[in-house]
Amino acid sequence: MSVMPVGTLTRADLAEMLHRQVGLSRTDSGKIVEHILHDMCAALSRGENVKISGFGTFVLRDKGERVGRNPKTGVEVPIAPRRVLTFRASQMMRDRIVGAG
Repeated sequence: MSVMPVGTLTRADLAEMLHRQVGLSRTDSGKIVEHILHDMCAALSRGENVKISGFGTFVLRDKGERVGRNPKTGVEVPIAPRRVLTFRASQMMRDRIVGAG
């Protein structure tokens, strides 16, 4: 895979890499990227975790209600329960990132 300059990797970048490396048309490459992202979002909205082997896992967690504190005033305020999305990199990805730095 080609090395991207430091910055943000976009959907268009993914589609362009797919176009160049696999040889699909730009239109088909864009559709594939959109389809994959749509399926990932749909799975997460159903409460499922998404695991990409060798990359990592997108994990949904339910956080309970808790008491927080306003840092300016020190007043305690309740924080409502909510669902959060976290990402856990696979060991392979961690090794690549640490080894690249």
